[in-house]
Amino acid sequence: MSTITLYGATGTIGSRVLDEALRRGHTVTAVVRDPAKLTRTHPALTVAVGDVLDPASVAEHAKGADVVVSAVGGGDGPGHQALIAPSFESLVAGLRTLGADAPRLLTVGGAGSLRTPDGKQVWDTPGLPEFLLQIMHAHGDALDFLRTVTDLRWTNLSPAGTIAPGERTGAYRTGLEDLLIGADGESRISTEDYAVALLDEVEEPKHLGERFTVAY
Repeated sequence: MSTITLYGATGTIGSRVLDEALRRGHTVTAVVRDPAKLTRTHPALTVAVGDVLDPASVAEHAKGADVVVSAVGGGDGPGHQALIAPSFESLVAGLRTLGADAPRLLTVGGAGSLRTPDGKQVWDTPGLPEFLLQIMHAHGDALDFLRTVTDLRWTNLSPAGTIAPGERTGAYRTGLEDLLIGADGESRISTEDYAVALLDEVEEPKHLGERFTVAY
């Protein structure tokens, strides 16, 4: 079992990642600004106060962990996209101070930069609302930054075109740079199965130093 430091545990995706990690028997430290927002109790869960935008705080809570997972920003309200790229930069800066003992970094990504069948990218789709475009491009900027990082073990996981709470089936397909589309013509994944895919990567890393995506 792994020791996981988790950021964003109170969010839509992060809460499912927390559930899945505990379900599998991992030990989790959920780092939050306000512990009152995370009321769940579990023998394998520690709630710690910290700031993902403070590299020193990141290093403090990441020390001794096997994996740091970040589900910060993007889908939990207006303005949250502003946290995405700065949080990636802070996480990398904090982990670098741990040197050879730095844990792996797994980050929740976005679907906007994935290629569509017409050779464009998802964020080029006409009619997307401005707030969604801001989130997509923030994730794109964060991924561009990660791709410059060669001294840490990182993985970025992009969801399908649509991700929403739903059923945990345990089934999914993976890809790399192309949007995955199902037989029904839709690109979708439940947050529960996204968490399954992320924890599968925690347990058996197959995508070090790259972005991958999951969908039905």
